[in-house]
Amino acid sequence: MLDVTVIEDAAAAAASLDPIRARLLAELGQGPASAAMLAARVDLPRQKVNYHLKALERHGLVELAGERRKGNVTERMMRATAASYVISPSALAAVQPDPARARDELSARWLLAVAARLVRDVGALITGASRARQRVATYALDAEVRFASAAERAAFVEELTRGVSALVAKYHDPDAEGGRPHRVVVALHPTVKPETLAELARPAGESVAEIPAAAPAESSERRERPESPEESR
Repeated sequence: MLDVTVIEDAAAAAASLDPIRARLLAELGQGPASAAMLAARVDLPRQKVNYHLKALERHGLVELAGERRKGNVTERMMRATAASYVISPSALAAVQPDPARARDELSARWLLAVAARLVRDVGALITGASRARQRVATYALDAEVRFASAAERAAFVEELTRGVSALVAKYHDPDAEGGRPHRVVVALHPTVKPETLAELARPAGESVAEIPAAAPAESSERRERPESPEESR
């Protein structure tokens, strides 16, 4: 079982978003189970569970883990193909975000568009590498920093921009024979509290607390910064 996989097909995405099928995927993420076993866990008829399992299997979200004999019946033991799933923007190809449409480094929605492109591109790379039985050369850095003030945050952004721009200028070689372009994405956003994520996951109409809205960006922080090598080309 993979730790995480990207769903790129619209029909597979729709199948995964069905509440019953999402519950079955979560159950199968804990280990293989038969339709009868799952029916007892989710309190549904075995026939209905089996129907949903077949739909998930058609889209490659679950697979056969083995068979076992129980009395006069042979049960199919199913398992999820991944512990968790991410839906790629390519599943909504006609309306997927385009970061090139309105570039704005201080816009949260532009950051969302960049993140969506990251999911789409890395998902496509994983799919292609899996078919070729190769690995994808990637790197990720995840950190958390607590700023004392908005001015400190703005200073951090300026210094980070200068540092990354210098590295890009140092190593970028547009004429390198056999070279392969790589995309560098650096993001900064307020940390989301676990209780906020839990609140967002509640079904509509069951909210018990107000979800805090993100504070608007101060206009004083929109200061000039050096143009990166990528932007100048």
